[in-house]
Amino acid sequence: MSVSAEPAVEPAGPVKPRGRVARTAVLVAVFICAACGLVYELALVALGSYLIGDTVGQASIVLSLMVFAMGVGALAAKPLQRWAAPAFAGIELLLALLGGISVLGLYAAFAWLSLYMPALIATALVLGVLIGAEIPLLMVLLQRIRRQDAGSAVADLFAADYVGGLVGGLAFPFLLLPLFGQVQGALLVGVVNAAAGIGLVLTVFRRELSKRATLLLTGATVLVGGVLVGAYAFADDFEVTARQALYADPVVHSERTPYQDVVLTESVSLNGNSDTRLYLNGDLQFSSMDEYRYHEALVHPAMAGPRERVLVLGGGDGLALREVLRYPDVREATLVDLDPAVLELARTDPRVSTLNKDAFADPRVRAIAADAFSWLRDNRERYDVVLVDMPDADSTATAKLYSTEFYGLVRHAMSENARVVVQAGSPFFAPKAFWCIESTMRSAGLNTVPYQIAMPSFGEWGFHLANATPTQPPPT
Repeated sequence: MSVSAEPAVEPAGPVKPRGRVARTAVLVAVFICAACGLVYELALVALGSYLIGDTVGQASIVLSLMVFAMGVGALAAKPLQRWAAPAFAGIELLLALLGGISVLGLYAAFAWLSLYMPALIATALVLGVLIGAEIPLLMVLLQRIRRQDAGSAVADLFAADYVGGLVGGLAFPFLLLPLFGQVQGALLVGVVNAAAGIGLVLTVFRRELSKRATLLLTGATVLVGGVLVGAYAFADDFEVTARQALYADPVVHSERTPYQDVVLTESVSLNGNSDTRLYLNGDLQFSSMDEYRYHEALVHPAMAGPRERVLVLGGGDGLALREVLRYPDVREATLVDLDPAVLELARTDPRVSTLNKDAFADPRVRAIAADAFSWLRDNRERYDVVLVDMPDADSTATAKLYSTEFYGLVRHAMSENARVVVQAGSPFFAPKAFWCIESTMRSAGLNTVPYQIAMPSFGEWGFHLANATPTQPPPT
């Protein structure tokens, strides 16, 4: 009698989903998670730039902390590889929740708790750890579908990851911010992040989940989704309340444009006088109580001489334009401002249009929404007076407007015997910046004369008046 040997029974291992569909699903999840992760990073940088103003510093802090934390997260994911599917789902739900509410939470920390920097550091580290844990777990899941050599698997994974980063990086400034804003944009990305992570695990890898794990993940998904959707529904009210906490006076108008945050406040003093204030990215642009001091000092010294054609760079509120139009011999006044929303506000909001005396309705005025630096490059016209009324050079975006190249373009736009005046900040609070502007103007071939005024809302404020004729003494 022969005894047939029983075939050896291999120990049970994780179920291996087969097919191109499963593999494609994993790579799509990698793509979506990478896009969401980069959006979280950019959202923190953008919020910090808006609230703090130091774009380079905020970007350096956020990106360096998150890259470091991603390395920590990759190491921390090693013990979780045995339970790769449920671990990945849990990490994605937590990342979606924290990433989605990150902007909202940091905004609150800045507005009410004065704990923005500690909160930013903690948020960047936690999000970085969670993002860093994704790739090792996704690598394990990818190999469970079809085992391949490490080089090919890494190539596939990182290709999807990098393309996702590209899409996320482009979607944030050109889609999410304009359409949804910072708070709602982050919440929406959180929903997408959660859907991608939990969708992959509950479809492709559902057999690796116990009933208890499935129930826990389902409940956690409902909870995270409810928090994100609920926060999205109340985001507008939150932003209004948080924004008001940043300003002493009632906010009567606010909007986020592709270029900046525009806020208008209004208060009434005990004697009945109204004080309207315009803020761009949190920086005060004018107070109706004393703006006339600033704009008269900016405009009238430069108007002593030929003034038929006047160019105003910046000054989208129209207040400098108001002073220019007081001169009946001004034949043409061209104003170039970056943000069309500010120009529209100055035209249509009665609080601002009353202050500028409907300057934009004057037939002598030509208003252009454009970057002044780029516009000057293409300009071929010459002007008798150039008024440079730009925001302070406290960010990389505005630094070019105080460069030798910019003043060289201004000089090229000046006619013979023309004058230019530049607002140069406070010689008292920022003397280095004030004299640096003067030195830069001189390096562009302009002959300068500094002067200053006192304003209650700004304190000491300075200007540089200049001409471009080498043989002509500086204007006085």
